[in-house]
Amino acid sequence: MTTETLVPVFAALGDATRWSILAALGEGEASASALAGRLPVTRQAIAKHLAMLQEVGLVEPVRVGREVRYRVLGAQLTETAKRLDSIGVEWDRRLTAIKQIAEGL
Repeated sequence: MTTETLVPVFAALGDATRWSILAALGEGEASASALAGRLPVTRQAIAKHLAMLQEVGLVEPVRVGREVRYRVLGAQLTETAKRLDSIGVEWDRRLTAIKQIAEGL
């Protein structure tokens, strides 16, 4: 996962409404109408937020009869979490080295 792929994901996750939509979809598939019933946002706004989440690979539409439901794509979230974890591990390593140097003085 590169910076070019991470930046749009974080931009999408940086919006409180999209975060709420993603959290709601984490509980199970839902249509834009169902999400609009749960969140204080219009169905049209939900549809725009879902389009952005889909564009960055965090959700995908699934047709169920005449209804389009959305579900979270765990692979992209997992890759994002792994990237963040690797950054955290590197910082922990650096901080441990600084602490050892400081304690040795």
